[in-house]
Amino acid sequence: MVHSEADHSVFYRHSIQGCVYLIVYVDDIVIPGSDQQGILQLKQHLSNQFQTKDLGKLRYFLGIEVAQSKDGLVISQRKYAMNILEETCLLNAKPADTPMDPSVKLLPNQGEPLSDSGRYRRLVGKLNYLTVTRPDISFAVSVVSQFLYSPCQEHMDVVVRILRYIKRALGKGLVYEDKGHTQIVGYPDADWVGSPIGRRSTSGYCVLVGGNLISWKSKKQNIVARSSVEAEYRAMAMATCELIWLKKLLKELQIEKQDQ
Repeated sequence: MVHSEADHSVFYRHSIQGCVYLIVYVDDIVIPGSDQQGILQLKQHLSNQFQTKDLGKLRYFLGIEVAQSKDGLVISQRKYAMNILEETCLLNAKPADTPMDPSVKLLPNQGEPLSDSGRYRRLVGKLNYLTVTRPDISFAVSVVSQFLYSPCQEHMDVVVRILRYIKRALGKGLVYEDKGHTQIVGYPDADWVGSPIGRRSTSGYCVLVGGNLISWKSKKQNIVARSSVEAEYRAMAMATCELIWLKKLLKELQIEKQDQ
């Protein structure tokens, strides 16, 4: 196996029989590929060297549920989201149509400080992991993540709003299917001085491979942009870095084609 230079958790091997990929996260492993015999040999090698357990076809990985069919696959975190709602006693709460009210502008020391700030931090941390399959809550979660040090009741109200929005569609996730091409497309954007804290802008982007969403981000910029053009260029630069990295990874895995 060859160690990927673009992603240190990925190993790969190419041969005339096909390809084998080894993806590692601590002690959890996924082995996809087109060389079925090579996959069996790799599993046997790992079993001989380490104490491993073959769980069969991929259905659940690090809290992410995977449903596969001949048309493609779907990933979601339904069980993970339901556990959060059970923990917060919001399973019977009224669903919200949006993750955040656009007219709400959160500020530090806004209202009564929470008596249990640890609970706020735990919930925001879990919501951050939920964005792995829920890009629709990325911006709202990035906003409430700014108040981990000293959260107030108004900040917790927004967290509850996000949870009520999640309840509307617990099984919502991402669909991946063959759309007949492997083009890489990125869409950057910026919210100029959208944050009332320090008047900084927010960069955001999403990247699609073959028409399927595979990468996205929403993050406050490090400096104050002096114009909307500067804010947009900074967002574009962040998206370009992601595209360069992704193209390098796909080239290593021999997925790259001329139409990109």
